[in-house]
Order: sequence, then structure tokens, then C-alpha cells
Amino acid sequence: MNGGHRRTPGARSSALASCSPQKMCSWMLSCCLALQHLAVQASLLCIFYLLLLPTLPEEPPQATSELLARSLFACGISTVLQTTLGSRLPLVQIPSFEYLVPAMVLSSRLSLSASMDRNGTTVASACPAPHCAVAGSRAATLREVSGAVLVSGLVQLVLGVSGVCGWAARRCGPMVLAPSLSIIGLSAYKEAAFFCSTNWGVALLLMFLTVTFSQHLGSCRLPFCARPQAQGGSTDPSVPTLRTLSVLLPFAGVCIVCAILSHLHIPWESLDLAVSQLSWANSTFHAPWLRIPYAGEWGWPLLTPRALTVGIAMAIGCSMNSVGCYVLCGRLLRAPRLPPHACNRGLCMEGLGSLLAGLLGTPGGTAASIANACAIGLTQTGSRFSVQISALACVVLGMSPRLAGLLTRIPLAVHGGVLCVTYAVAVGTGISYFQYADIDSGRNIFIVGFAMFMALLVPRWLSTAPAHLATGWVPLDLIFLSLLMVPVFLTGFLSFFLENTVSGTLEERGLLSEWALWKARTSDCRPHGERGEASQVYGLPARLRKLLPSTCKTFPCCFLCPGSEEDEEEEEEGSRAPEQGTAAPGEATQLLPKPGSGELHLARRPSEMEVSA
Repeated sequence: MNGGHRRTPGARSSALASCSPQKMCSWMLSCCLALQHLAVQASLLCIFYLLLLPTLPEEPPQATSELLARSLFACGISTVLQTTLGSRLPLVQIPSFEYLVPAMVLSSRLSLSASMDRNGTTVASACPAPHCAVAGSRAATLREVSGAVLVSGLVQLVLGVSGVCGWAARRCGPMVLAPSLSIIGLSAYKEAAFFCSTNWGVALLLMFLTVTFSQHLGSCRLPFCARPQAQGGSTDPSVPTLRTLSVLLPFAGVCIVCAILSHLHIPWESLDLAVSQLSWANSTFHAPWLRIPYAGEWGWPLLTPRALTVGIAMAIGCSMNSVGCYVLCGRLLRAPRLPPHACNRGLCMEGLGSLLAGLLGTPGGTAASIANACAIGLTQTGSRFSVQISALACVVLGMSPRLAGLLTRIPLAVHGGVLCVTYAVAVGTGISYFQYADIDSGRNIFIVGFAMFMALLVPRWLSTAPAHLATGWVPLDLIFLSLLMVPVFLTGFLSFFLENTVSGTLEERGLLSEWALWKARTSDCRPHGERGEASQVYGLPARLRKLLPSTCKTFPCCFLCPGSEEDEEEEEEGSRAPEQGTAAPGEATQLLPKPGSGELHLARRPSEMEVSA
């Protein structure tokens, strides 16, 4: 599973070389990039709560800012773990839409049962914390959703430690990645239209500025920062500032324009949505300046059969989304293919982040942010250091509910514009994978069309008539609803199943040309240099790597470390060469091929940009 690009071996491009280990960005630029990631992350986090809170049994409480702060705290810690011990890609962690849909399904079902039982019985207990304003059934709902988040974290840990994530990732070819990444981007179109509808002028202004800065003025260089270029002392005097900050500058500029219009009492936002946002923002006025979150402050998560099944659905959907995000980020960075051990470690760190989020009482876990990964593609800068700075800022905001409440002042139309410009990159990246497969093949046309069509059809049908899915046992209904209403799960499952069971040639599946490129590089003796570049991007810190030889040979660490997997990979590659080197282009592949017989890794290639340490 990897982001492949056709070019001659060894060719390098400076298109994505704004921040790399050889060209360390200045502190000023790193802080600006961190602020840019924080802006996108805050926008996605506000969208998550704006869509989730209306489904809860009661009106949003005064503790809304504290929920936001706790999510920021958990996301900050999870981001540090991801960039240090996980996949090591510059990925920001947020509660993704794959957490939102199951949480809404569970809270809606609990709200329905609460309304049915209000004729004489009390369903939930009051919030145990003395400062908490959440009362009645809403407190129990949040605790049960937090229990589902806790279960999802445990399941993600199991998937990562057992190596299931890396095993599945190695069996995803272009015909799985293309529809999956495309649907990941297309799945946010309803939310984007919903928030843009508050004021299309504001949303279009943000999109216009972002497109202009990133595409039309991408080569414009301003004396923004100087960075050391080599040991000789020469410096590169400037960076393409408008392209590098093509998300932050429009975001800040549009927010300033909206603030001026509001100060001048000029109506510019839709009344109904503006009133709901105003009530949400006003709830942050009485939030404390400093409060360090800790586990169990709002009561421990409720582990019920409903929470268990919904948590499993959360884990499956978020794992598929995160693997897609790893591939998306690696392709945008022109990095080598994603190793299985990096994929497994990344999922483990997300599981730890979700465990923390569940213990803190938040209704959403942590997963790789598609929007922030797409922002890397727009700005063409990917700095691990700047992501870690933004993670520390999240931790600081998470300890101050009053400061975290300031994020609720972001105009709703800005959220819609951010969704439009970021998720569009995911759609385009998915479409670009079609170049590696024979898209004129009837087999491939059916796989792509059927998977994408069903991924849009089934959630639409279930959202209009959820009562049609009734098995007689509520937990089973919840897990089916939570999975079938997530387009990413449907696309990934259907495309993976059909790709690995429907007979097709290597050329049709997009694997033959990549195998030829791999053979060309092996004849030039390049794999070890490629492995060194992969180690720079995905490798663990040097100090920790020294401890690996004595701990990575036994379970459960054997799937999280590169040593044993690289040796196994060399044996598989050696066994593939005589077996597949003489295969005719029209020869059909076996169904469900073994890792060493039918599955070909996408070509390894030098990265045009390595993430900075």
C-alpha cells in the first residue's frame, strides 16, 4: 500500500522540499505551520460537536467548552504519540466522522428510549461532578458514548498489536485505494454544504483565496524566513510563503472580515444556524481559565452491550479511515511505501489516544485527520516538528476551557470552506490511483462503480428509514447501523473483497507495471538505499531503536518493529522474482493470493520530501 509515482529511479523534485531534514525551517515558519494545522484541526473539532450535540437528549450545557477542551487535550497527546512512536508521519489526530456517525446512532437510540420511558421512570442519574451542569439522561448518554470510545481504543490496540492492520494494508492495490480515498473525500460533501449554506459568500471567499495562494501564486516567494541549506553556510533566502500558508492566511483573513462585519452589526449569517452557534459560544463565558482534565471526573464510562457493539463499529471504521489517511499522507509527501510495522504502530497509538479520550469522558476518540493530511498536499509542506508544536498547543488549550471556548467563535461558513478545500484533495488523490490500473477493463469498472455506488446508496437509505434494519436485538441493530452508515467502511470492504476474489490479470489490477519498476530498481541495487529513506520517514527514534533487537522477536512486539518484517520481506521478494518474472501479461492471477505469490508491492521510489524529525 503506497503512493506511487511514475518517474525514473533516482529522480528528485523540489516541489515538496520546503521543510525537510536537510532544510530545517526557522522557528517562525514552524510556528506558522503549527498554527495552520491547529486551525484546520479546530475547525474539524467544532464540526464534530456541532453535529453531535443536537442529537443528545437535552440542550447543550454550560460544560460544552470543557468537552471541547478535553478533546483537544486527548488529541494533542495522541498526536505526540503518533509522530513519535506511531507511523511517524506528520499527522494530526482528531475525532473523525467515523466516530461521529456511530456516536450519533447510539445517542439517538438512547434519546428515543429515554423519551419513551419518561412517563414515570427516570432513566439516567445526575452528573457526579459538583461543577457539571449536565443532568438527567444526557449525562448517562455521554458516559455510554464514552464507553463505546473506550472499547474502540481497545479494539484498535488489538488490531495493531496482532498485525491485522499491516496485513490488510499490504493487500490493498490501486483498485482498493482509488475508490476508498475518493469516497473518503466525497463522504464530507453533505457537511460541507450544510456549513457553507450559512453564508456562501464567506465560504467562496475562503475557497477563492486558498486556490489562488496554493495554485496561481504557488511560486511567489517572499522574504519570510531564511533556512540553513548546507554545511558550507549557504542559505535559501526565502520560501514560497503564499503556497506554504495557503490555508492559514485565508482562514485568518476571512475570520477577520467576519469579525468586522459582526462589529458593524451587518447581518451576514443565516439566522437559524447563527442562533444555534451563538448559544453554543455563549456557554463558554463562564468556563474556568484553568482545569486539568483527569479520568473519571465526569463519571466512569458505561460499558453496556450497546456501547460494546458501537465501539467495535467505531474501531473498524476508524481503522480503515486511518490506513487510508496514512497512504494519502505518504503519497502527498512522495514518501516510500507504507511499511506494515509503521501501520500497526500508528493504529496502536490511535488506540491509546482513544482510550485516553474515553476515560476523560469525551464522545469521540482520536484518528488521523484527513483534512490536515490534505492541507499538506495544498501547502506542499510536511513538517513533523510543526505538527508536534501544534500538538503541544492542543494540550495547553485542553487545560484551559475558556481558551478552548474561543474556537466556538469561528464562523460556520469557514468550517464549510475548510471542508471543501481539504477533502477535495482526498478525492483527487484517490482518482490519481486509477492511472496504475486498466480502468477500461470490465472487471475494474464494475468493482469501482459498485463499491462507490453502494457506499453512497446504503447510508442514504438507512438515514431515511433506520427502522427497516431491525433484528430484534438492539446491540446488533446498532453495530449494523454504525457500520452501514459509514461510506468508508462500505467502499473499503466491497473493493477489498471484490479485488481479491474476482479473477483478473496483473495488468488489470495495476500490479504488473509496478513489478517492472521494482525489477528495474533491484537491477540497479537500490533497495537498501530506499530502505534508508523509508527509515527516515517511518523509523522509530534512534535511542528507542537501540532497544529493539532484544524486544522485537517475540509477540506482541514482532508486528510493531521493522527488523523481523524486513527479513521476511526480503525472503518474499526473492521468492517472487523467479516465480513472477516470467509471467505473461495476460496470465490470470490466483484468487486470494498469498503474500508471496500474487500480491505485488507498489514500486519503491525515492521520496521527494522527508518529514523533519
